[in-house]
Amino acid sequence: MDLNAVKARQQQVWATGDFAMIGWNTVFPGELLCETVELRAGQTVLDVATGSGNTALAAARRNCDAVGIDYVEALVERARARAASERLPTRFEVGDCEDIQFPDASFDVVLSVFGSMFAPRPEQAAQELLRVCRPGGKIGMANWTPDGFWGQTFGLQARYVPPPAGLRPPPEWGTEARLRELFGDAVGSMEITRRSALFRYRNNQHWIDVFRTYFGPIIATFAALDDERRQRYLADLDGILTRFNRSQDSTLVVSADYLEVVMVKR
Repeated sequence: MDLNAVKARQQQVWATGDFAMIGWNTVFPGELLCETVELRAGQTVLDVATGSGNTALAAARRNCDAVGIDYVEALVERARARAASERLPTRFEVGDCEDIQFPDASFDVVLSVFGSMFAPRPEQAAQELLRVCRPGGKIGMANWTPDGFWGQTFGLQARYVPPPAGLRPPPEWGTEARLRELFGDAVGSMEITRRSALFRYRNNQHWIDVFRTYFGPIIATFAALDDERRQRYLADLDGILTRFNRSQDSTLVVSADYLEVVMVKR
């Protein structure tokens, strides 16, 4: 397996569409994570795989010296525009979660909200989170769970468009066992809370229309399937949406479970 080719393909997929148009769905988990790690004004904070900047901006609002990195240049530009419009002194740079461009122990707090979990080299991504965090600093993450909505949705995608053999499923980061494998004795404590993010749409079809227009992984899945398999995929996707809908009316309120993780580096 050529992991460099896998990463290049991933980067292309996440650059497809416009993730910023649906990234607002993860604003709340990022804001909540900033509270859970108990940010303090003046701390240096790195948001890894920042997307359009949600969590880095949340840290900046709390008067931290925040930096966000992402390997999709268009998202970095969107994050910079958001920082400028909010007059927040947040810095955004193009960067790779598997090879973070900052020296050892550069940050008091390192965060990643549904970001590093998608790295094709998970052990390397975890080591980079640890490396750039100072001893005694905190690492905070939000990771989709395998049994939750996004774990099931990515699992469905993998059934229709199988990933390269040997590639670990990203939602493994949403399990305590995998987190302890990845971070082990490098952290002195690990606090895990299961939470849920809510995705509110008019109905199933509205969600599908939005995500097949703006969300790279679903766009790529549609493009890879012929008409017959595309219709089967749509039906299966509709079934997952229905199963996780908690609205109890005609609208869609998808409940997507994730693990909120706070670790203290030794």
